[in-house]
Amino acid sequence: MTPLMVEFGMGSSLRRADYTQAATRAVQDALWHNSINLAELFGFDKSAMRIILDVGVQRPDLVDAEALRAVFPYGQVTVNLHLGGLNVPRPEGDGNPTVMANVALSVGFDMERADD
Repeated sequence: MTPLMVEFGMGSSLRRADYTQAATRAVQDALWHNSINLAELFGFDKSAMRIILDVGVQRPDLVDAEALRAVFPYGQVTVNLHLGGLNVPRPEGDGNPTVMANVALSVGFDMERADD
């Protein structure tokens, strides 16, 4: 894959400590910053798009990767879950923390190099 673009996003789950929800919101944040139509720019079908999604949260084991793949309307999505993000204790000191997730979304295609 030749990476052509990287977008970043942040999402949170304020009260439920839902790591998938925080990650989903981070993916949506990254996607909504993007207005580039790479497939059309390079003459590819959108289904040929390769997407590598790196997700950072404090509990990667609690993230549903399939739910994250479902956010994308097209493309072949690889989800990599990492220790990262941030858990913020609630001011009351009890209950669930606020969960913050960070994502990096790399988009590209399988392209051949032109001979120079």
